Amino acid sequence: MYRTFKLRLALILLIFSTNIFAASSFAEKVTLTGNVKDKMTQENLIGVSVFISDLKTGGITDLDGNFKIDNLPSRTVTIQISLVGYKTLIQTINLMVVKNVTIELDASVKEINAVVITGSPNVVEKNRTPTPITVVPKNVIEQSASTNIIDALTSQPGISQITTGSGISKPVIRGLGYNRVVVVNDGVRQEGQQWGDEHGIEIDEYNVDNVEILKGPASLTFGSDAMAGVINFISSPSLPNGKVNGEVLSEYQSNNGLYGFSANTKGNKNGFIWDARLSTKSAHSYQNKYDGYVYNSGFKEYAGLLTIGLNRQWGYSHLTVSNYFIQPGITEGDRDSASGKFVKKVPTSDSTFTEEIVSDQMNKSYSIQNPFQKINHLKIIWSNSLIIKNGSLKSIFGFQQNTRKEYADIFNPNQFGLFFDLKTFNYELKYHFPEMNKYNLTAGINGMIQNSLNKGSEFLVPAYNLLDGGIFTLASKNFQKLDVSAGIRYDFRNVNGNDLYLDSSNRPTNYNNSAEHKFSGFNTLFNGFTGSAGVAYNFNSTYYTKANISFGFRAPNIAELGANGIHEGTLRYEKGNSALKAEHSQQMDVAIGINTDHLTIELDGFINSINNFIFLSKLSTANGNDSITDGYSTFQYVSGNARLAGGELMIDLHPHPFDWLHFENSFSFVDAQQINQSDSTKYLPSTPPAKFTSEIQLSVKKLSKVIRNSYFKIGADIFFDQNKIYSAYHTETATSGYQLLHTGIGTDLFSKNKKVCSIFLNVTNLGDIAYQSHLSRLKYAPENLATGRNGIYNTGRSINFKVIVPLFN
Repeated sequence: MYRTFKLRLALILLIFSTNIFAASSFAEKVTLTGNVKDKMTQENLIGVSVFISDLKTGGITDLDGNFKIDNLPSRTVTIQISLVGYKTLIQTINLMVVKNVTIELDASVKEINAVVITGSPNVVEKNRTPTPITVVPKNVIEQSASTNIIDALTSQPGISQITTGSGISKPVIRGLGYNRVVVVNDGVRQEGQQWGDEHGIEIDEYNVDNVEILKGPASLTFGSDAMAGVINFISSPSLPNGKVNGEVLSEYQSNNGLYGFSANTKGNKNGFIWDARLSTKSAHSYQNKYDGYVYNSGFKEYAGLLTIGLNRQWGYSHLTVSNYFIQPGITEGDRDSASGKFVKKVPTSDSTFTEEIVSDQMNKSYSIQNPFQKINHLKIIWSNSLIIKNGSLKSIFGFQQNTRKEYADIFNPNQFGLFFDLKTFNYELKYHFPEMNKYNLTAGINGMIQNSLNKGSEFLVPAYNLLDGGIFTLASKNFQKLDVSAGIRYDFRNVNGNDLYLDSSNRPTNYNNSAEHKFSGFNTLFNGFTGSAGVAYNFNSTYYTKANISFGFRAPNIAELGANGIHEGTLRYEKGNSALKAEHSQQMDVAIGINTDHLTIELDGFINSINNFIFLSKLSTANGNDSITDGYSTFQYVSGNARLAGGELMIDLHPHPFDWLHFENSFSFVDAQQINQSDSTKYLPSTPPAKFTSEIQLSVKKLSKVIRNSYFKIGADIFFDQNKIYSAYHTETATSGYQLLHTGIGTDLFSKNKKVCSIFLNVTNLGDIAYQSHLSRLKYAPENLATGRNGIYNTGRSINFKVIVPLFN
């Protein structure tokens, strides 16, 4: 299978490369020039980004508000014009007719007409796409005080996270997580064994420019697994020709002593582009007022990235190589029964150990203690766009290798137990047909090939091969105020799990009468049709509404199909079920909104019905007691039918004449139930509680020639009680509500009209509240016998300081 794939891939690359050189030989070069002004004052605007997404090229206005973009094709292009403090503008230009433009931007305190690319064939205004999408711009990410990139998104309505301490976070969209959320980075879906509770998202936070979150089934574009939605992490665009810049970032967080550092340089010389970044983070144990320092909750992180490529009038071709490494500690929560302090195991001989209380000095150490993980994620991505008259052919090919080692033997601390080695080949080819009478049509294929091996001495899931593919088409049409889109897709996924026999020493062996049959081989095929259809109607520039119906598809993952072992991170024995069927969902979304210069309101509602919803259920014996395997309670994957309903309300007020005041509020909730089930099994596990967020921000564009883009903010995150839980077999417990306050201040410092640095100071959990997130896995750590409290609490107050220094500007 892999030899055939490589031959086909080589043929595709040869044909595509030949087409690129052929196109570059005959394409006509065009130059676009223009001027950008403030619509009200007619003042020339400096530093405006003029970007052409299809070509990944653009320009930036100079001191006179002028820009110039060379090496463009003689065809119709869509440009995106954006500047902080102004409404982003999308404009279509026929370069066969127009070579110079004058653009006027409307001032805006908040970005109320953000543009998106996720799930759409072309860049489009958010209000003109039927699907519910949240945009998180660069300045929001920079102003956040987070320990990882998922943590930075959880203030967004409808977004939550499953956490294991401060180093491991998994995204949850509207109550669904794990393999039901597709994460896209560098243009490809991130494949990092995301079925595991303690498996985070291996992405460098410092390399993310902005984020688009599509809420709801997105199988039409992304195939299996995008049942809850998609989180697309987008890197910064290429620089205009002749530009070179970079930045150095440093941050510190007081609670866990986190220090981070990142350095970046990028440029464009005659269409040859490059982008290089090195990053690192390190943190010791975090602390709160109930637990003190939480032993072994620190982590170390290293990341590097290099992108090189060509931007030409025929399109672009970019190669990205990145590597991400993280070593998180695993918190087990064992304590001294008298003092309630955390203890660690210390060997006293080759086979015996004792427990000793962990000192504050060790908790503040940046050395990661046993048990811990070592995770490495390597990616090589080749992305291309070829202009063919007024259409374009886009392709992306990727290789990923995710290795995950777990060390838990105190007698052999350098010997891993679990070792998963996952290799993934991603591919996508799609063609955007030329626009005709405002009709847009895209057709394509995408999918992946995976191979996973077990290289350790412990086994949880079988080694397997996976072949995945889908063919899709989507169309859209603009009828002035009305935008209509629809599409259909066919998917298949073949998963082949390998047999495994173990000898008396727990080592792989061939079949014999005395061998343990650890994993039974299986070969499963899943397929299905998915699609979506929706409308967005803009009554005028102020009022809009949209509705969408979508169908999702998700094949069971390898743990659900074949697990058979102790899952150390979750303290349970898990069994898979190769007879499981694929999940199929039907979701209806409806939204209404108001956009003005001083008020933004949007109300989103959804209903999502899922057939064959897969979840873990605890097994019991014939007399009703827990089924115990190797000393652990035994869980098996089963399925049923589920229904999720809920929504989000966003209200953003920035009243005139107090344009410097920004008052943002949101409320989100989800009700997730199994159909026709008893009270104890009625609600789906890992459902986030209702959440209300409120923040007041004071912003000033220019205090002086030196101090600009300053802000002060203070806000609250209110989480309600979560009593709707999967209480059967003590799987979940209820969680009390809590309120967290945060505040922050920041500014840009200038000298001679050039930015010197950006400074941010944030305080999170201002009141130092001791709380437990409902989706924290540490909530189920052992009871503290000294206090009677169950589990471990989340992070206490933290003061966070960040500085970003631009280079070569």
